[in-house]
Amino acid sequence: MKEHMLPCMNKQLFGIECPGCGTQRAIAFLLDGEFWQAFKMFPAIYSLGLLFIFLGLHFIDKKRNYYKLLIASAILNGVVMLVAYFFKLYFNTITN
Repeated sequence: MKEHMLPCMNKQLFGIECPGCGTQRAIAFLLDGEFWQAFKMFPAIYSLGLLFIFLGLHFIDKKRNYYKLLIASAILNGVVMLVAYFFKLYFNTITN
């Protein structure tokens, strides 16, 4: 399955991973049932799942207002992505 994944254009062009690098591999790990590996690959995978759940509810259930939950989960996902990205950059510079 991993041989069919799209390459990161940011990494190919600039040599630096983007904040979303690892998403495809994390989804593959989730589908294989390897939840810890998915988290290690892309820590925002679970907050991203939460965001998509609220997004789906927002479109399906028109009786309730999911706008605040959707915004809060989007902010949470952004924060988790950025924190994980800066940790990855920091530890990659230390080890290199």
